[in-house]
Amino acid sequence: MAKKVLSSRATAVAVLLLCSTLQLAAAIKDGLLPNGNFEEKPKASDLKGTQVLSRYAIPSWEVTGFVEYIESGHKQGDMLLVVPEGAYAVRLGNEASIKQTLNVTKGVYYSITFSAARTCAQDERLNISVTPDFGVLPVQTAYSSTGWDSYAWAFLALMERVTLVIHNPGMEEDAACGPLIDAVAIKTLYPPHLSKEDLLKNRGFEEGPYVLPNTTWGVLIPPNIEDDHSPLPGWMVESLKAVKYIDSDHFSVPQGARAVELVAGKESALAQVVRTTPGKTYALTFSVGDAGNGCEGTMVVEAFAARNTVKVPYASSGRGGYKRAVLRFVAIAERTRVVFLSTYYHTKTDGSLCGPVVDDASVLSVRSPTSRRRR
Repeated sequence: MAKKVLSSRATAVAVLLLCSTLQLAAAIKDGLLPNGNFEEKPKASDLKGTQVLSRYAIPSWEVTGFVEYIESGHKQGDMLLVVPEGAYAVRLGNEASIKQTLNVTKGVYYSITFSAARTCAQDERLNISVTPDFGVLPVQTAYSSTGWDSYAWAFLALMERVTLVIHNPGMEEDAACGPLIDAVAIKTLYPPHLSKEDLLKNRGFEEGPYVLPNTTWGVLIPPNIEDDHSPLPGWMVESLKAVKYIDSDHFSVPQGARAVELVAGKESALAQVVRTTPGKTYALTFSVGDAGNGCEGTMVVEAFAARNTVKVPYASSGRGGYKRAVLRFVAIAERTRVVFLSTYYHTKTDGSLCGPVVDDASVLSVRSPTSRRRR
């Protein structure tokens, strides 16, 4: 009898361990969310034309409001709708939403990447949220010539299970004028660590949001007024416009696999606050180049630190390349803001916004000429 009780207890413990293991294994992995590209179709009985009739018709998603299931090549008047990932996407009408519950690790930062396209409304916005965080992102199509852009948005997981909601707050006369959504993905963001010598975190931008492998237009990182948690760890996007996160698979990158393209002139600034010692001399070094994406012309990147600034000209042929630059500065406080921005707006021949690339930045302490003469 005692052996049976022990055996039962052992079985119960084994089941609990197995359940715990399964729960850990169920934590979301980097990449597309379940049915994140909407390729798993609703049943025909759950559709009326393109309109989704049932709340749970799209596998792995819950929908509310006027949501459409759009096939690539669908015509809307004279406009042909193209889907970036696979053959299907969803369109959110007035006050419509899609949402999915995710298993995450409490206390960890995550970044959501998704692709969006404007249809016929001129001023479309998307409200993306994971309680209690939310951001309202303007859907602009001037950043690429395809009509689609990918956006990143970060959040801090406060629970083991969270609900991601993408909502269209618009109120258009025609509900079918809402934005198209496709390729929703997630990536765990790991806090960047300082090296012994370098004061900048994530100096080469290698840690950042998920880049969709089948897209060629990079990922827009919104300004911090639209996202409390940066998808680019260590860095903040200041002012009003986004910067573009690019990868070496589709762009020319000076160092490593990732870099940042400054695509909105002085309206988007990339910044980081570093710890410094007042009166000490430092050197900010960085690379300036072009993404090899046909963005041509004379570019200028401005760098700021303490009371010092430098303007770095770069003649772009649009085929890739870069140069190194340095800004020496004397710290005036215990914290120094390092800022990069593009002096000018640039556009490609197709009218889409582009700009200079910044990469491989570093802030190192150096001996000042005065201290060397004294020695």
